Formats: sequence, structure tokens, C-alpha cells
Amino acid sequence: IVRQLNIELSQGMSVITGETGAGKSIAIDALGVCLGQRTESSMLREGQDRADICASFQIKTDNPAYQWLQEHELQDTEIPENCILRRIINSDGRSKAFINGIPVSVNLLKEIGQFLIQINGQHASQQLLKNDHQLQLIDKFCAHNHLIKNMQESYRTWKDLQLQVKTFQQKCAENEAKKQLLQYQVEELDHFALKENEYLELEEEHTRLSSSEELTALSQSALQLLSENESVNIDTLLYKTAQYVTELCLLDQNYSDAQKMLEEALIQIQEATSEIQHLSANIEQDPTRLQEIEQRIGQAIQLAKKHNIKPENLVEFHQDLKDQLNSLIDFSESEEKLIEQEQQAYKAMQKNAENIYKSRLQGAEKLAQQVTKSIKKLAMENAEFSIAINTDNSKITANGADNIIFNLRSNLGQSAQPLAKVASGGELSRIALAIQVLTSDQSSIPTLIF
Repeated sequence: IVRQLNIELSQGMSVITGETGAGKSIAIDALGVCLGQRTESSMLREGQDRADICASFQIKTDNPAYQWLQEHELQDTEIPENCILRRIINSDGRSKAFINGIPVSVNLLKEIGQFLIQINGQHASQQLLKNDHQLQLIDKFCAHNHLIKNMQESYRTWKDLQLQVKTFQQKCAENEAKKQLLQYQVEELDHFALKENEYLELEEEHTRLSSSEELTALSQSALQLLSENESVNIDTLLYKTAQYVTELCLLDQNYSDAQKMLEEALIQIQEATSEIQHLSANIEQDPTRLQEIEQRIGQAIQLAKKHNIKPENLVEFHQDLKDQLNSLIDFSESEEKLIEQEQQAYKAMQKNAENIYKSRLQGAEKLAQQVTKSIKKLAMENAEFSIAINTDNSKITANGADNIIFNLRSNLGQSAQPLAKVASGGELSRIALAIQVLTSDQSSIPTLIF
């Protein structure tokens, strides 16, 4: 619609008037584009390839925008107080952004824009219906940033300690569960009371006792061959062989070595026979003891499977469990201290919430009186604006425990009701204007647009 437009606004209040549809909002929309709002190709004049929009601001050195430009190295080197925002929109909908002639991202336009100007559009008054926005307006009017900061810090401290307590209690529960398990395992192994090397000794004894019949039979067979078989045995055969070789020695001394070997062999056979007789006579046969051993070995194997170890390692494992149990820390004292810290932090936070509540209560009363006075001048002669503050410590947040409700009594004889229930669009706009003007002194933004 607009081919070219230059608007220069002086310090103080400026008013742009005109009938509905006259195009008053075009200049405001263009300014919004310079502040980083979304662009579309439909914004271009028909038949044009691009649109070039520029907004120039004179900023004071105490404005946060001045420091922001310094930090981002976007300051005008010749006139540091100058801040020129530029946006070029192409026919494909894409755009380019500049600050003081330097290409930047759209996000940087948005960042610096929040320090330069606040645009309250036709629908901005709808924000008044939201409780969180009402809370922000009260805090802005009260200008108690130090109280908000204290509240937020104490809330973070409390939440951190609350999380620590929860985490610590989980660890304590895990520790107690582990302690109970270890106690059960240690007591079970204490009751079984397996001694060092006992399992290996049990296996050896079991082998002996379980093989007693076989040992006796084999021993008897060996003795039969060695000496006890009357018809034929090694001892008799070897003795006769030795006699023959003795006679050979009488005829030829070359057989003397063989004679000695046979005599020694005969002695070895007789000694072996004597040893086997002794051992076989002492072979133990004790079915009761064998049953006891089998039962204990079975218990050891069962316990070992339970802990996924070898039976011969049970004694070492038992000691390891004892060491683990003894190393567990008693957290009860530490838990009490941490809970006490969390409770103290909660009390400190409640105190800060109470301080904010008192400040908000005073500020709300003052703001309500001033808004009522202002809207009476805006053709709402019988209206009365009021603010209700309800505190609920069970819903405490970093901003306190207060719930703010803006109320309006439109006419005499009516009771005050929340804005969302009784305020018309026109009434909302006038109330929003009054609040913005009243809170502008607490704002660092130098320009307000309604």
C-alpha cells in the first residue's frame, strides 16, 4: 500500500489518529518488522522486488541497549548514541537484518528491541486476563526486584536441598536393602560354618568311603596274585625262579647279577604284599559317615550355585560378604542433618515469600487506587478497579506463593468480579493503558506504543 513513508517522532507523547482502515497500524507493523517480527512476501507492494524498512533510535548511555551494542560490537563508531535497525524483505519472503549497517541475525534484532520499545497491540489487553501477567504487572509496579531476587535464590536453595534429601533417602533405602541382604547371606553362611579347605577334604573322604567295597575287592585280587593263591602266585614263582638262577651261578658266575635282581625283586614283592595286606585290613566302611558327608557336600554345592561360585570358594566368599557388611555406612545421622538444612531453607523461603506478599499487598492497594482514578478519566466514571491477593504456601514457586486476581466493578451497586468475567474489550484496553502508564516509571524501555 505504502510506496514510501518517513515518520519522525519527537520526545513526549505522539498520537496517530484516523478512521478504521485508514492504515494507522502499517507504520506500527513496519516498526515491528525492524524489531524482529516475522516477515512474509505479502508485505511487499505489488510489483516490487523488495521492501526496505529502517528505524533509528537515539539511546542514552544508561539504557541497557547502549551496553548491549558495546558487548556485541555493533555500536556506531562515530555516533555511539545512534542505533539504526534495518530490515530488507525480498520477494521470496526471505529477509536480511542489520544493526548500524552490520549484518546480524533476526534474533539479535529481537534482543535489542526489548530494550528500545514496547508495542502494545490491539490484542495486548487480553494479557490482563492471565494471572501470571497480572503478577508481573504488580511486581513491576512495586519495583521490589531485590525481594524477587531473594525469593528466587531461596527457592532454588530449597529445591536443591529437597532434591538432595530425596536422592539421599533413596540411597539410604538402597543401603538398607543391601544391608538386609548381606545380613541374610552372612547369617546363612555362618550357620553352615564351612571351614578352610573343608570342602576338598570332604571330597577326598567321600571318594574313600564310597569306594571301600571296590578297594577291598581289588586288594584281595592283588593279594591272590601276589601270594595267597595256593596253586599259582607271583611269590612262589619268583622264589622258584631264584632257586634255578642260584644253581646256574654255581655253573657260571655270569648269572650272579640276575641272581641279585631276583632276590631283590622277591623282597619287593613280599614288602608290597605286606603293605597291601595292612591297607586292606584298615579300609574304612562307614555308611552313616558317608551319608553325612554327602549331605554336607550337597549343601555346599547348593549354596555355591546360589551365589554363582565354586563350592571350594565358599569360605573366601563368606569373608568377602562380612567385609562388605562391615563397610556399610550408617547414614541416619547425615540424613537428619540434611533434612534439618532443608527445613531451614524452607523457612527462609517462606520468610521471603511473606516479605513479597506484604510488598505486593501495599503495591496492589496503591495501584488499584491509581488505576481507578485513571479509568474514571477514560469514560469509566462509576468503575472501581481492585486487586485480590491470595496466598497458598502449598503452591509456592520461585515467584512466591501469591495468586493475583484483577477485579472490576463496572457500575455502582455491582460487586467486583474478575476481569475475565465482567470486562468488555473497551474496558480492558483502557485498564491496560492506565496500568502501562502507571508502571512506565519502573521500566527501562524508553518508548511505549499503544
